Amino acid sequence: MKKKGILLVNLGTPDSTKTADVRKYLREFLLDKRVVDIPAVARWILVNGIIAPFRAPKSAEEYRKLFDERGSPLKYYTEDITNLLRERLSDEYVVKYAMRYQSPSLSSVLEEMRKEVASLHVLPLFPQYASATTGSVIDRVMEITRKWQVIPDIKFTAQFLEEDLFIETIADQGEKLMNAYPYEHYVFSYHGLPERQIRKASYGSQCQLGTCCGKLTEKNRYCYRAQCYETTRLVAKKLNIPEEKYTVCFQSRLGKDPWVKPYTEDVLNDLAEKGVKSVLAFSPAFVSDCLETTIEVGETYQEDFIHAGGEKWDLVPSLNAEDKWIQCLEKLVS
Repeated sequence: MKKKGILLVNLGTPDSTKTADVRKYLREFLLDKRVVDIPAVARWILVNGIIAPFRAPKSAEEYRKLFDERGSPLKYYTEDITNLLRERLSDEYVVKYAMRYQSPSLSSVLEEMRKEVASLHVLPLFPQYASATTGSVIDRVMEITRKWQVIPDIKFTAQFLEEDLFIETIADQGEKLMNAYPYEHYVFSYHGLPERQIRKASYGSQCQLGTCCGKLTEKNRYCYRAQCYETTRLVAKKLNIPEEKYTVCFQSRLGKDPWVKPYTEDVLNDLAEKGVKSVLAFSPAFVSDCLETTIEVGETYQEDFIHAGGEKWDLVPSLNAEDKWIQCLEKLVS
Protein backbone atom coordinates (compact mmCIF):
# COMPACT_ATOMS: atom_id res chain seq x y z
CA MET A 1 0.00 0.00 0.00
CA LYS A 2 1.34 3.44 -0.91
CA LYS A 3 2.13 5.87 1.89
CA LYS A 4 1.63 9.52 2.79
CA GLY A 5 4.37 11.74 1.44
CA ILE A 6 5.86 14.66 3.35
CA LEU A 7 8.16 16.96 1.37
CA LEU A 8 10.09 19.73 3.15
CA VAL A 9 11.41 22.37 0.76
CA ASN A 10 14.07 24.96 1.53
CA LEU A 11 15.42 27.69 -0.73
CA GLY A 12 18.69 26.13 -1.82
CA THR A 13 22.43 26.71 -1.73
CA PRO A 14 25.40 26.39 -4.09
CA ASP A 15 26.82 22.88 -4.34
CA SER A 16 30.22 24.25 -3.32
CA THR A 17 32.00 27.53 -2.70
CA LYS A 18 33.59 27.50 -6.14
CA THR A 19 32.74 30.60 -8.15
CA ALA A 20 31.31 28.48 -10.98
CA ASP A 21 28.89 26.72 -8.59
CA VAL A 22 27.86 30.00 -6.99
CA ARG A 23 27.27 31.52 -10.43
CA LYS A 24 25.16 28.50 -11.40
CA TYR A 25 23.08 28.87 -8.25
CA LEU A 26 22.58 32.61 -8.73
CA ARG A 27 21.43 32.09 -12.30
CA GLU A 28 18.84 29.48 -11.40
CA PHE A 29 17.62 31.51 -8.43
CA LEU A 30 17.43 34.92 -10.10
CA LEU A 31 15.99 33.69 -13.40
CA ASP A 32 12.90 32.59 -11.50
CA LYS A 33 10.13 34.91 -12.70
CA ARG A 34 8.70 35.08 -9.18
CA VAL A 35 12.03 36.25 -7.74
CA VAL A 36 12.96 38.87 -10.32
CA ASP A 37 9.50 39.80 -11.59
CA ILE A 38 10.38 41.78 -14.68
CA PRO A 39 9.89 40.86 -18.38
CA ALA A 40 11.73 37.67 -19.37
CA VAL A 41 14.17 39.27 -21.83
CA ALA A 42 15.15 42.02 -19.38
CA ARG A 43 15.52 39.44 -16.58
CA TRP A 44 17.79 37.25 -18.74
CA ILE A 45 20.03 40.19 -19.67
CA LEU A 46 20.17 41.46 -16.08
CA VAL A 47 21.01 38.09 -14.54
CA ASN A 48 23.34 36.65 -17.17
CA GLY A 49 24.93 39.90 -18.27
CA ILE A 50 25.36 41.74 -14.98
CA ILE A 51 24.45 40.03 -11.72
CA ALA A 52 25.80 36.48 -12.13
CA PRO A 53 29.16 37.40 -13.71
CA PHE A 54 30.01 40.22 -11.30
CA ARG A 55 28.29 39.06 -8.09
CA ALA A 56 29.40 35.41 -8.15
CA PRO A 57 33.08 35.95 -7.15
CA LYS A 58 32.11 38.15 -4.20
CA SER A 59 29.32 35.80 -3.13
CA ALA A 60 31.72 32.85 -3.34
CA GLU A 61 33.98 34.59 -0.80
CA GLU A 62 31.00 35.00 1.54
CA TYR A 63 29.99 31.36 1.16
CA ARG A 64 33.53 30.30 2.09
CA LYS A 65 33.01 32.02 5.45
CA LEU A 66 29.74 30.13 5.91
CA PHE A 67 30.52 26.57 4.80
CA ASP A 68 32.03 24.27 7.42
CA GLU A 69 33.13 20.64 7.49
CA ARG A 70 29.55 19.52 6.80
CA GLY A 71 29.08 21.99 3.97
CA SER A 72 26.23 24.49 3.82
CA PRO A 73 24.31 24.87 7.13
CA LEU A 74 21.08 25.51 5.25
CA LYS A 75 21.40 22.17 3.51
CA TYR A 76 22.58 19.98 6.37
CA TYR A 77 20.09 21.42 8.86
CA THR A 78 17.32 20.72 6.34
CA GLU A 79 18.60 17.16 6.08
CA ASP A 80 18.77 16.90 9.88
CA ILE A 81 15.20 18.03 10.47
CA THR A 82 14.00 15.67 7.74
CA ASN A 83 15.65 12.73 9.49
CA LEU A 84 14.37 13.81 12.92
CA LEU A 85 10.84 14.29 11.62
CA ARG A 86 10.93 10.89 9.95
CA GLU A 87 11.85 9.32 13.30
CA ARG A 88 8.87 10.96 15.00
CA LEU A 89 6.33 9.85 12.39
CA SER A 90 4.98 6.36 11.81
CA ASP A 91 5.93 4.03 8.97
CA GLU A 92 2.95 5.16 6.96
CA TYR A 93 4.86 8.33 6.03
CA VAL A 94 7.61 8.91 3.47
CA VAL A 95 9.57 12.02 4.52
CA LYS A 96 12.03 13.70 2.16
CA TYR A 97 13.49 17.13 1.50
CA ALA A 98 14.34 19.11 -1.62
CA MET A 99 15.71 22.51 -2.56
CA ARG A 100 13.89 24.97 -4.76
CA TYR A 101 17.20 25.75 -6.44
CA GLN A 102 20.09 23.32 -6.99
CA SER A 103 20.30 19.94 -5.27
CA PRO A 104 18.52 17.84 -4.32
CA SER A 105 16.16 19.24 -6.93
CA LEU A 106 12.39 19.25 -6.66
CA SER A 107 12.08 17.32 -9.91
CA SER A 108 14.36 14.46 -8.78
CA VAL A 109 12.83 14.12 -5.30
CA LEU A 110 9.25 14.31 -6.57
CA GLU A 111 10.05 11.60 -9.10
CA GLU A 112 11.24 9.37 -6.25
CA MET A 113 8.12 10.07 -4.20
CA ARG A 114 5.82 9.57 -7.17
CA LYS A 115 6.47 5.82 -6.98
CA GLU A 116 5.88 5.60 -3.22
CA VAL A 117 3.03 7.84 -2.13
CA ALA A 118 -0.73 8.09 -2.50
CA SER A 119 -0.84 11.65 -1.12
CA LEU A 120 1.64 14.48 -0.81
CA HIS A 121 1.98 17.28 1.75
CA VAL A 122 4.45 19.94 0.61
CA LEU A 123 5.81 22.19 3.35
CA PRO A 124 7.92 25.11 2.11
CA LEU A 125 10.19 26.09 5.00
CA PHE A 126 9.30 29.78 4.90
CA PRO A 127 7.26 30.99 7.91
CA GLN A 128 5.86 34.01 6.07
CA TYR A 129 4.30 33.66 2.61
CA ALA A 130 5.89 35.51 -0.31
CA SER A 131 5.47 34.89 -4.01
CA ALA A 132 9.26 34.73 -4.38
CA THR A 133 9.62 31.91 -1.83
CA THR A 134 6.56 29.83 -0.94
CA GLY A 135 4.75 30.89 -4.11
CA SER A 136 7.70 29.78 -6.22
CA VAL A 137 7.83 26.37 -4.52
CA ILE A 138 4.11 25.79 -5.06
CA ASP A 139 4.37 26.95 -8.67
CA ARG A 140 7.25 24.57 -9.40
CA VAL A 141 5.62 21.56 -7.69
CA MET A 142 2.47 22.13 -9.72
CA GLU A 143 4.49 22.52 -12.91
CA ILE A 144 6.17 19.15 -12.31
CA THR A 145 3.19 17.13 -11.08
CA ARG A 146 0.74 18.33 -13.73
CA LYS A 147 2.68 16.19 -16.25
CA TRP A 148 2.08 13.01 -14.25
CA GLN A 149 -0.49 10.57 -15.51
CA VAL A 150 -1.74 10.02 -11.95
CA ILE A 151 -1.66 13.10 -9.73
CA PRO A 152 -2.01 12.29 -6.00
CA ASP A 153 -3.84 14.38 -3.44
CA ILE A 154 -1.51 17.34 -2.85
CA LYS A 155 -1.62 19.71 0.10
CA PHE A 156 0.50 22.83 0.63
CA THR A 157 1.24 24.71 3.84
CA ALA A 158 1.52 28.32 2.71
CA GLN A 159 2.59 29.91 6.02
CA PHE A 160 3.09 28.97 9.66
CA LEU A 161 4.17 32.16 11.40
CA GLU A 162 1.34 31.89 13.95
CA GLU A 163 2.17 28.35 15.08
CA ASP A 164 2.82 28.44 18.83
CA LEU A 165 5.75 26.02 18.68
CA PHE A 166 7.42 28.07 15.94
CA ILE A 167 7.17 31.24 18.02
CA GLU A 168 8.24 29.43 21.18
CA THR A 169 11.38 28.05 19.52
CA ILE A 170 12.43 31.52 18.39
CA ALA A 171 11.74 32.86 21.87
CA ASP A 172 13.69 30.03 23.50
CA GLN A 173 16.69 30.76 21.28
CA GLY A 174 16.52 34.45 22.12
CA GLU A 175 16.00 33.91 25.83
CA LYS A 176 19.29 32.03 26.14
CA LEU A 177 21.15 35.17 25.08
CA MET A 178 18.86 37.60 26.91
CA ASN A 179 19.49 35.77 30.19
CA ALA A 180 23.22 36.28 29.74
CA TYR A 181 23.22 39.98 28.82
CA PRO A 182 20.90 43.01 29.33
CA TYR A 183 20.49 44.22 25.72
CA GLU A 184 19.24 47.76 25.23
CA HIS A 185 17.39 47.12 21.97
CA TYR A 186 16.14 44.27 19.78
CA VAL A 187 16.18 44.18 15.98
CA PHE A 188 13.99 41.83 13.93
CA SER A 189 15.56 41.68 10.48
CA TYR A 190 13.61 40.00 7.66
CA HIS A 191 14.63 39.32 4.09
CA GLY A 192 13.44 42.22 1.98
CA LEU A 193 11.19 42.31 -1.08
CA PRO A 194 10.67 44.97 -3.74
CA GLU A 195 7.75 47.21 -2.81
CA ARG A 196 6.05 46.32 -6.10
CA GLN A 197 5.79 42.68 -4.99
CA ILE A 198 4.07 43.73 -1.76
CA ARG A 199 1.55 45.79 -3.74
CA LYS A 200 0.92 42.96 -6.19
CA ALA A 201 -0.28 40.82 -3.27
CA SER A 202 -2.78 43.43 -2.06
CA TYR A 203 -5.79 41.75 -3.72
CA GLY A 204 -7.65 44.87 -4.74
CA SER A 205 -6.82 47.07 -1.74
CA GLN A 206 -3.72 49.13 -2.45
CA CYS A 207 -1.14 48.51 0.26
CA GLN A 208 0.19 51.72 1.74
CA LEU A 209 3.27 50.05 3.26
CA GLY A 210 2.42 51.76 6.51
CA THR A 211 0.10 51.31 9.49
CA CYS A 212 -2.03 48.81 7.56
CA CYS A 213 0.49 46.22 8.82
CA GLY A 214 -0.36 47.02 12.44
CA LYS A 215 -2.55 43.94 12.65
CA LEU A 216 -2.76 40.71 10.67
CA THR A 217 -6.29 40.27 9.30
CA GLU A 218 -8.02 38.21 6.63
CA LYS A 219 -7.55 41.17 4.31
CA ASN A 220 -3.75 41.35 4.59
CA ARG A 221 -3.02 37.75 5.62
CA TYR A 222 -0.79 37.15 2.59
CA CYS A 223 0.96 40.50 2.74
CA TYR A 224 4.57 39.60 3.48
CA ARG A 225 5.23 42.85 5.34
CA ALA A 226 2.17 42.39 7.56
CA GLN A 227 3.23 38.82 8.34
CA CYS A 228 6.70 39.99 9.37
CA TYR A 229 5.27 42.56 11.77
CA GLU A 230 2.89 39.95 13.20
CA THR A 231 5.76 37.48 13.72
CA THR A 232 7.67 40.15 15.60
CA ARG A 233 4.69 41.02 17.81
CA LEU A 234 4.19 37.37 18.73
CA VAL A 235 7.87 36.81 19.60
CA ALA A 236 8.10 40.11 21.51
CA LYS A 237 5.00 39.21 23.51
CA LYS A 238 6.45 35.81 24.39
CA LEU A 239 9.68 37.46 25.58
CA ASN A 240 8.00 40.45 27.26
CA ILE A 241 9.85 42.93 25.05
CA PRO A 242 8.04 46.31 25.09
CA GLU A 243 7.19 47.88 21.73
CA GLU A 244 9.58 50.79 22.18
CA LYS A 245 12.47 48.34 22.67
CA TYR A 246 12.30 46.61 19.28
CA THR A 247 12.46 47.54 15.60
CA VAL A 248 11.32 45.63 12.50
CA CYS A 249 13.54 46.04 9.45
CA PHE A 250 14.43 44.42 6.12
CA GLN A 251 17.75 43.30 4.63
CA SER A 252 19.35 41.94 1.44
CA ARG A 253 18.35 44.49 -1.18
CA LEU A 254 19.12 43.89 -4.85
CA GLY A 255 19.03 46.59 -7.54
CA LYS A 256 17.91 50.21 -7.44
CA ASP A 257 14.13 49.80 -7.19
CA PRO A 258 12.62 50.66 -3.77
CA TRP A 259 12.41 47.71 -1.40
CA VAL A 260 10.41 47.34 1.80
CA LYS A 261 11.59 49.76 4.47
CA PRO A 262 13.13 50.40 6.90
CA TYR A 263 16.43 48.93 5.74
CA THR A 264 18.40 47.10 8.42
CA GLU A 265 21.60 49.02 7.72
CA ASP A 266 19.75 52.32 8.26
CA VAL A 267 18.22 51.08 11.50
CA LEU A 268 21.53 50.00 13.03
CA ASN A 269 23.11 53.35 12.16
CA ASP A 270 20.16 55.23 13.69
CA LEU A 271 20.40 53.16 16.86
CA ALA A 272 24.12 53.85 17.18
CA GLU A 273 23.54 57.58 16.63
CA LYS A 274 20.95 57.56 19.43
CA GLY A 275 23.52 56.09 21.80
CA VAL A 276 22.28 52.49 21.87
CA LYS A 277 25.30 50.33 22.70
CA SER A 278 23.94 46.77 22.68
CA VAL A 279 21.56 45.06 20.26
CA LEU A 280 20.23 41.52 19.95
CA ALA A 281 19.18 40.66 16.39
CA PHE A 282 16.55 38.09 15.36
CA SER A 283 16.09 36.70 11.82
CA PRO A 284 12.62 35.10 11.94
CA ALA A 285 12.23 34.70 8.16
CA PHE A 286 14.82 31.92 8.16
CA VAL A 287 14.50 28.52 9.84
CA SER A 288 18.11 27.48 9.09
CA ASP A 289 21.36 29.35 9.52
CA CYS A 290 22.49 30.60 6.12
CA LEU A 291 24.38 33.37 4.33
CA GLU A 292 21.71 35.95 5.17
CA THR A 293 21.77 35.17 8.89
CA THR A 294 25.24 34.03 9.92
CA ILE A 295 27.22 36.29 7.59
CA GLU A 296 24.97 39.24 6.74
CA VAL A 297 23.24 39.80 10.09
CA GLY A 298 25.74 38.08 12.36
CA GLU A 299 28.98 39.46 10.94
CA THR A 300 28.46 42.30 8.44
CA TYR A 301 25.83 44.15 10.48
CA GLN A 302 27.82 43.56 13.65
CA GLU A 303 30.86 45.24 12.06
CA ASP A 304 28.71 48.10 10.77
CA PHE A 305 27.07 48.67 14.16
CA ILE A 306 30.37 48.75 16.03
CA HIS A 307 31.88 51.02 13.37
CA ALA A 308 28.91 53.38 13.85
CA GLY A 309 29.56 53.61 17.59
CA GLY A 310 27.81 50.56 19.05
CA GLU A 311 29.58 48.08 21.31
CA LYS A 312 27.71 44.76 21.20
CA TRP A 313 25.65 43.15 18.45
CA ASP A 314 24.62 39.50 18.79
CA LEU A 315 22.55 37.24 16.54
CA VAL A 316 19.94 34.76 17.76
CA PRO A 317 20.57 31.41 16.01
CA SER A 318 17.94 30.09 13.64
CA LEU A 319 15.69 27.17 14.58
CA ASN A 320 18.06 24.69 12.89
CA ALA A 321 17.38 21.29 14.49
CA GLU A 322 15.92 22.37 17.86
CA ASP A 323 13.57 19.76 19.33
CA LYS A 324 10.62 22.12 19.70
CA TRP A 325 10.96 23.06 16.01
CA ILE A 326 10.76 19.36 15.08
CA GLN A 327 7.62 19.13 17.21
CA CYS A 328 6.22 22.07 15.27
CA LEU A 329 6.89 20.32 11.97
CA GLU A 330 5.25 17.15 13.26
CA LYS A 331 2.16 19.13 14.22
CA LEU A 332 2.06 20.81 10.80
CA VAL A 333 2.22 17.60 8.78
CA SER A 334 0.56 14.88 10.86
